[in-house]
Amino acid sequence: MPAEARAAGTGDDDSPVRLGPPQTQEWPDGDWVVRQVPGAAAVKLYRCPGCDQEIRPGVAHVVVWPAQTPGLAERRHWHIACWQRRPRRSGPGSYR
Repeated sequence: MPAEARAAGTGDDDSPVRLGPPQTQEWPDGDWVVRQVPGAAAVKLYRCPGCDQEIRPGVAHVVVWPAQTPGLAERRHWHIACWQRRPRRSGPGSYR
């Protein structure tokens, strides 16, 4: 891939240019890696595990995974508000 494309964030979905830098957050249920996905970088449809509603392309959201298990299979895409309310909810709002 040309350097210009990488610099513009048009290549790898995990590029820090496309997505916010990963940040570790401490929550009552453990440590989580949280990465901001700006609307311009949100190009796929996801289902938020917090509200079970769609996260449509173009909608800013976060992608999170447990800090101790960095595998791709553990990543989940959440609405920002759903992620922030998650510890106060019971039932379906849990991570998995």
